[in-house]
Amino acid sequence: MWHRILALIIKEFTVVWRDKRSRFVLVVPPLIQLFIFSFAATLDVKDVPIGILNLDNGEKGIELVERFMGSPFFSRIVFLKGEEEIAPFINTMQGIMVVLIDQQFSRNLDAKKPADIMLILDGRRSNSAQIIAGYTSNIVNTYNNDYTRQANIKQQNSTLIARNWFNPNLMYYWFNVPSLSGILTLMIGLVITSLSVSREKEIGTFDQLLVSPLSPYEILIGKTIPAILIGMIEATVILVIGTFVLGVPFRGSLPLFYLSVFVFVTSIVGVGLFISSIAQTQQQATLGSSVFMAPAVMLSGFATPIENMPTWLQPVTYFIPLRYYLVIARGLFLKDIPAHIVFANIWPMALIGCATLLTAGWFFRRRLE
Repeated sequence: MWHRILALIIKEFTVVWRDKRSRFVLVVPPLIQLFIFSFAATLDVKDVPIGILNLDNGEKGIELVERFMGSPFFSRIVFLKGEEEIAPFINTMQGIMVVLIDQQFSRNLDAKKPADIMLILDGRRSNSAQIIAGYTSNIVNTYNNDYTRQANIKQQNSTLIARNWFNPNLMYYWFNVPSLSGILTLMIGLVITSLSVSREKEIGTFDQLLVSPLSPYEILIGKTIPAILIGMIEATVILVIGTFVLGVPFRGSLPLFYLSVFVFVTSIVGVGLFISSIAQTQQQATLGSSVFMAPAVMLSGFATPIENMPTWLQPVTYFIPLRYYLVIARGLFLKDIPAHIVFANIWPMALIGCATLLTAGWFFRRRLE
């Protein structure tokens, strides 16, 4: 039995290695996506154009404007000449925010009265607008503290110091790379398994498998093991590039990481084999993989927290293996989470893997009969 399965495994690796398109899919797109998503898929807002309308022209207003000009977040500043330019500036998306400094700004500060500024934000880009508002709030608060100290205005002496655990410099690719180890492994494992049987059908070698001494379950095992090994190799490449090239720390246990990858890829392989068994062509298999992959990534908590999703949709995420893997990957990379948390997220993936493999095996056998 096992020598027949081994022969099928060797044959699968040989087919993938000799096919130029398969080699390209395995190597080039994951590397490109790793670097693109690591730096481009970020919630950091930098070099965003803003507008400033300073109606004050006093010393205090000019100093506040200079603080915006010296901020690393606002390197593109447009100075507006009048209030009539605010609406076109926002409506045509020339900038995401306008800072309006009132005519009485310096006069009110000199008189030790409250001085207000107005922020006009583009609500169509709500996430970026909130982040920009936070940056602006920090600039204004720093200016306020410096001014009250110079003017000997009595204020409370309490100071809030923020300290960020696990990612002290808030580098977003530290958050992205662990997640990409799951997303790109998901993509590769799904594509390899979903194309395996459909490729056999297209080139006409599937009928040869049916008349061979291999049983349906032996064919299933022979198709599963290469995909698992390729998925683990893919995760290893991302781990090496992430830690040694991009500088993302890995603080956890390597054995726990590879155990998690193995269970995760196994749970994905069943889905790929199910798609492969019902697809007649490689194009159909690719479309079927895309149909599964997009919702799986969106519901995994990669882009948005699961807690922010509608209540009726959150239970669906329990059936997404990527949800559990992201907790493990982020924890092992950045936190060195203990083993009991890792196993608490491994056993749901193991249950999903058993269910998907059994379903794929049953459906695969029916298609062969």
